[in-house]
Amino acid sequence: MIDNSGFESIFRHEWSRLVATLVRDLGDLDIAEDAAQDAFMEASTRWPDSGLPDRPGAWLLTVARRKSIDRARQSNRSAARQQKLVDNARWAEQSASPALVDDQLALLLGCCHPALNLDAQVALTLRVVAGLTTEQIARAFLVTEPTMVRRITRAKTKIRMAGIPFIVPDREVLTTRINSISQVVYLIFTEGHSSASSTKLIRGDLCDEALWLSDLLVKLVPNDPEVLGLAALIQLTDSRRQARTDDDGAPVLLEDQDRGRWNRQQIEHGLRLIAEAHALGQLGPFQIQASIQALHCAAPQFADTDWVRIVTLYDLLILRQPSAVVALNRAAALSHIEGPEAALATLVGLEEALDGYIHFHVARAELLSQAGRSREADEAYERAIGQSTNQAEQKHLQRRRQRLVGLPTRTDRATGSSDSD
Repeated sequence: MIDNSGFESIFRHEWSRLVATLVRDLGDLDIAEDAAQDAFMEASTRWPDSGLPDRPGAWLLTVARRKSIDRARQSNRSAARQQKLVDNARWAEQSASPALVDDQLALLLGCCHPALNLDAQVALTLRVVAGLTTEQIARAFLVTEPTMVRRITRAKTKIRMAGIPFIVPDREVLTTRINSISQVVYLIFTEGHSSASSTKLIRGDLCDEALWLSDLLVKLVPNDPEVLGLAALIQLTDSRRQARTDDDGAPVLLEDQDRGRWNRQQIEHGLRLIAEAHALGQLGPFQIQASIQALHCAAPQFADTDWVRIVTLYDLLILRQPSAVVALNRAAALSHIEGPEAALATLVGLEEALDGYIHFHVARAELLSQAGRSREADEAYERAIGQSTNQAEQKHLQRRRQRLVGLPTRTDRATGSSDSD
């Protein structure tokens, strides 16, 4: 007898493998995906009574191939195209075992093809590779289900019309494309880690999908240091998930988190991954970011954080991947070494580039508050709250802003007058 959790585990393990094999066999993403769904539907009705087959994946593949023949015959393709799909499915039934690693990698590459826009790449990856329903993806990105259906349909149509192949390219092209896939996976994680528009700060469902996808990518491309770095970064950052919000869903700052709630298993896994990446001797941005997270995870208490090494890593990251956001993160780290005024001085010149970035105004508000410049801090908080589209984050920022009310500035405390007008 198989229960729901057991069936979900098999689905997670077999879905992308099944779709990848069917796409290779048929050369048609729609029919492959539909046939895979048909096979799982049949499994959900038969396995509870007949029991789990010895080789669930092989059972699913056999059923899906037969379903794909029916799907091909019922498709809107031309008669010649229908017959070709049927012939491909019949040939595949008699062929040797598929090269699953290549097939799954080809599936990921096809879903993240540069001819598709980023929104389409994310949606297709979650739908075709991770197996999320269209309703789940729509809910994750706060659009209606019909809107998401149209987005995915347009992407599939573009794949078919442009003849985008689901094959593994040569090594040089693969390296470039793996970078694109990594960015898609990281985008899924960042939306889950700090949701821009959900009522919750953390979208655990998207974090879980990003964890799974990054792990899959490591299995498919095990010797790419940046793939290992990405997986390490996601594991180490996500290890703090349970401590990042309070019982009301409000954010808990890093210095206030209960480190006993951090997931030690994830931390150990992340540390192993980053060690494997460094051993390959090709340092990249994901590895540097993972190393920064590793230093946070290594500190028993917030006061024990090695801020000097963290700033050094940010300096290295700026050389490899210069951006205003990295400079902002470096400033926050620098404040723990040289104080808030020194950190604020490094933010001069970033206002234009980061004016629309909420975390710039939050960081600036915190630094101004620490420097005793309460009125400026209040204005920065107001700017941040106005830009936030996340309800939990808005409430948190409002509470932090309220703590400033009535607080004297540094000059008020010294002379009774204010220098913040």
